[in-house]
Amino acid sequence: MTNIIVVLPKLEDAKGLKNILVRNGFQVTGVCTTGAQAISQADGLHDGIVICSYKMMDMVYDQLHECLPGGFEMLLLASQRLVNECYGNDIVCLSMPLKVNDLIDTVNMITEGIERRRRRLKKQPRARTAGQEAVIKEAKELLMARNHMTEEEAHRYLQRCSMDSGTNVVETAQMVLSLMGGP
Repeated sequence: MTNIIVVLPKLEDAKGLKNILVRNGFQVTGVCTTGAQAISQADGLHDGIVICSYKMMDMVYDQLHECLPGGFEMLLLASQRLVNECYGNDIVCLSMPLKVNDLIDTVNMITEGIERRRRRLKKQPRARTAGQEAVIKEAKELLMARNHMTEEEAHRYLQRCSMDSGTNVVETAQMVLSLMGGP
């Protein structure tokens, strides 16, 4: 489920927008009146959508956009004149007065984009830190020295144990080092 944060200067308007979204199956994580509140809520989340007006109590939309974490998209609700000024800056815009169907369709479109990005990131192998690589290398060297394995055999052994135990290769390497001791 995609997190949605609604940021409008009037709390009643923000709550009304939240109710529309919830009735249409969306999860609204937060309702705010300031950009600072929205940034604070977004910082605790991996990704999502911030729906905001052109101007909040403490900042304008582009200041908020600059401060949002990387995985967040912005949907700006503004007058047609202001929407015309916003093109070309990676912000989706809807002009006021707002049509509920346009809002729902647009939020669906943004949500699908976020879901596609999540799936694509899940498929990518996670990069290991230098420390994790060092632990794996040390475990392989220990297996090579104590069990007379080649590097490839030691690596396959770590992978097989990892799969058998349901842990990742780094955890398996740490277990090998703790059970077998240092060289």
